Amino acid sequence: MNKKGWLIYNGGLVSKKFLEINQMYISAAEKVGIQLLPVKNNEIYSFVMADSLQVKMDGLFQPDFILFLDKDIRLAKQLEGLDYQLFNQANTIEICDDKIATFQTLAKKRIRMPKTLFSPMMFPGTIDTNDYFIDQVEREFDYPIVIKEAYGSFGEQVYLVKNREELIAKRKELLYRPHLYQQFISSSSGKDARLYVVGDQVVASMLRFNEKDFRANVTNGGMMQRFDPPKAFKELAIKASQAVGADFSGVDLLFGANDEPIICEVNSNAHIKNVFDCTGIDVSEYIFAYILERTSYA
Repeated sequence: MNKKGWLIYNGGLVSKKFLEINQMYISAAEKVGIQLLPVKNNEIYSFVMADSLQVKMDGLFQPDFILFLDKDIRLAKQLEGLDYQLFNQANTIEICDDKIATFQTLAKKRIRMPKTLFSPMMFPGTIDTNDYFIDQVEREFDYPIVIKEAYGSFGEQVYLVKNREELIAKRKELLYRPHLYQQFISSSSGKDARLYVVGDQVVASMLRFNEKDFRANVTNGGMMQRFDPPKAFKELAIKASQAVGADFSGVDLLFGANDEPIICEVNSNAHIKNVFDCTGIDVSEYIFAYILERTSYA
């Protein structure tokens, strides 16, 4: 093999689930003649030495590209600063990892999303001395209200508050963490669509639904089934993926009152095993075809 790449993943995530996903990528790469080496983010050491960026990576070959499946933004920027070619790029990962940054970026492209209010930053130890912000939230939104922490995965940092008492309690809990308040799309309660975008095309899709939770995530007990998305869903997913600069992404779409698509979030490193189990489509094959084209190997 004369084509080589790294797959960078988080050294703390070594469960069976994550290792299976890594192996899917390795197997797909091998089919198209790429030697893909899994590399933990804590196996690469970033330095500033001799007034320049440097990395130490004992025993690793020099890659032609890097498939960056971690959220270690600092490492990604270090590698880009040394002219490694990353898929996805550091800026895209950074935007998608921060839900506030995601919505700010999408809004610049006039992409349809729920009405959203960002919580003002509060320094740890300071005190919110009045209820002005709580009053503002209630003026802008009807109950129930969705609250999301800016950083989180698998729907675990997403909450639904049903009254002022719950709102005050949750705001107090999250006061020093970046978070947002969002319109609840009741027509999509417990249901969303995950579309996988590679480049400028949707390559796989699935419907996720949960009868016991307003969050449709499979991790929270949701079910999944094949989904043939309407043209409007595909167009919005591609537009959102390109807005954040993604080479590939998993775009979650809500269903509006008339089944129109509404952006929920964009994932720069969406897991590919669930959609494979659901549809039989290996998204990694499309990703490597895209990488080969972009790196002029094809």
